[in-house]
Amino acid sequence: MSDLDAILRQHAARATGQTPDPAWEVRQLAGQASSRTYHRIATPAGTFVAMVMPEGAGPEEATKGEAPTELPFVNVHRYLERLGVRVPRIHAWDPAAGIMILEDLGDVTFEAALSTGDRESLYGRAVDMLASLRARADASPDTACLAFRRAFDFDLYRWEFDHFLEWGLAARHGVALEGAEAARVAALADGICHALAALPRGFTHRDYQSRNLMVVGGELVVIDFQDALQGPRQYDLVALLRDSYVELPIDFVERMVRRYLARLVEAGGPSLDPEAFLADFHLLTVQRKLKDAGRFVFIDRVKGNPGFLPSIPASLRYVKEALCRRPELADLHEILARHVPELR
Repeated sequence: MSDLDAILRQHAARATGQTPDPAWEVRQLAGQASSRTYHRIATPAGTFVAMVMPEGAGPEEATKGEAPTELPFVNVHRYLERLGVRVPRIHAWDPAAGIMILEDLGDVTFEAALSTGDRESLYGRAVDMLASLRARADASPDTACLAFRRAFDFDLYRWEFDHFLEWGLAARHGVALEGAEAARVAALADGICHALAALPRGFTHRDYQSRNLMVVGGELVVIDFQDALQGPRQYDLVALLRDSYVELPIDFVERMVRRYLARLVEAGGPSLDPEAFLADFHLLTVQRKLKDAGRFVFIDRVKGNPGFLPSIPASLRYVKEALCRRPELADLHEILARHVPELR
């Protein structure tokens, strides 16, 4: 029995009004890219999940703005719960210990549910929930929520583009752009990032994808929302429909985008032009999925976790498909394809 197991039993007991018992099983759950660890604790009152924050842990994603005065997960959780979004219940949070006791949502992610469930139905529900969340958030902004005090702006988009150049190009392929190539890519990247930064912003989960939605008793539960910020409506749709872990055909993707726009109106949001919205969706796909490809290399080389490397080819296939739909970016496509085989 580890000291940590004993500590987690004590926290679970206090959170649920039980007496800790050394016989309670504590099992660490498989991790992802986060520095946080998760542990399932089996008690007579049911199972619970302990989230353990390492000392000095900061945000998992690059961001801007003021330093938070409380744990972002708790802050954004409060806002989403007030909106009526299904999120995991927090039973207890001990900031000094860095330990949170959470509702156990089970092991069925949206990604796992797709292997046995109906794809059209599952994505339809996820898209509908996202449209409703965005419409409600637009109608009920709250500056007490961190997501309303930080945003995707030009600098952040541009940092993410450079993240790809550093890790997805230089580290992965040993290529550092120089001369005319570097100047042209920089100019095109600036144009992309200025265009994205000019899009209307609102509450954005930032990583609304198949591993951050849980299927519990027939309903979808949103997790991993602590990096939420202000971003364009297309952003969470790109995360969901251009998911590096689940590839979808483009006709299905565009049909789901149109469904989102219809549900957004039904939920009280604005009526938006589908073709213009899709064009920006494809532009954002270029930026986001290049960032993902670079990020996966970073997670391998810096964090020692190679588990995301198999998802790089899918990310880059999305980039290639999106670039083909934005002919003004032909130069970017041509230059990157010289060095990145997946884009040829």
